[in-house]
Amino acid sequence: MDIRQLRYFVQIVESESVSKASRQLFVAQPALSQQLTKLEEEVGKPLLTRSSKGVVPTQNGLALYHHARFMLRQVDQALSIARQDSGTVRGMVTVGLPATTILTLGLPLVKQVREHYPSILLNVVEGMSGHLCQMMRLKQLDLAILFSRDAIPDLDAVPLFEEELFVILPGHTTLVAPGRTSITLAEAAALPLILPTGMHGLRRRINAEFDQRNLSPHIVAEIDSLSLLMGCVYDGMGASIKPISVMSLEGQRGRTWRALSISDARIDRRNYLYTIAPDMLSPAAALVSEELKTVAARLVESGEWPGIDPVGAAAVA
Repeated sequence: MDIRQLRYFVQIVESESVSKASRQLFVAQPALSQQLTKLEEEVGKPLLTRSSKGVVPTQNGLALYHHARFMLRQVDQALSIARQDSGTVRGMVTVGLPATTILTLGLPLVKQVREHYPSILLNVVEGMSGHLCQMMRLKQLDLAILFSRDAIPDLDAVPLFEEELFVILPGHTTLVAPGRTSITLAEAAALPLILPTGMHGLRRRINAEFDQRNLSPHIVAEIDSLSLLMGCVYDGMGASIKPISVMSLEGQRGRTWRALSISDARIDRRNYLYTIAPDMLSPAAALVSEELKTVAARLVESGEWPGIDPVGAAAVA
């Protein structure tokens, strides 16, 4: 087994087709199939299930795929470090950000990394917290912001800030009387609510607050797409409970919103910055981690990121 075979195998899995992978790799299909056969012979197990629609990894193949992706990233980073000029930090850094966080933090982070470290290739992945957590476990991310201290017990997690959650409604809503700036938790539960599914960390946090008060929220839709969820809310189908940061991008689209605080309960969630194990953390990833903390602190201090209370690293960055 060699690095070339692993690269070929990863590309085949991601292309879901040997023929498509051959075009991506600029390798003749017979030669690619031959390397795949050698790899399966060496492993001693089938790695792919073949059909007229393409290929999918077997259970053994999926395990190899995840480990191979991590190994290839490490090899690429090692080569980048070996080739870099003295004093120049290079390499690819993959950062996972939840959808609500990327609205405010994403663009400033990319700009600052580009300005300070133009030789670092920043790969930003947007996803649900559960998906990002899984990617961190599989070592597909260098850094990620997650919402639980024990999401990945064997990795370091630095508390960054706490976000307060608000009841979000369109500016033209008739569900809550004009002029009101807050409602009770019971009033919020009675509204037609559009929330993420139970897989989402934010939904679990909201459910915990309702359960504590023995309230049964009136859920009319469960949507894990932030853009679709906000579109449904703006169309008058209901309200949602989100950090106030969701209003920033929506406001740029010409939409007006109301954010109502919850008068008899504070629903918040703490954000943690996770990094891969120190012995695997590249110099480039360590620098991006510090830049992320700095950018987050600056956005909070300047008021560009409302509804945030800094804690831990963000409070002192």
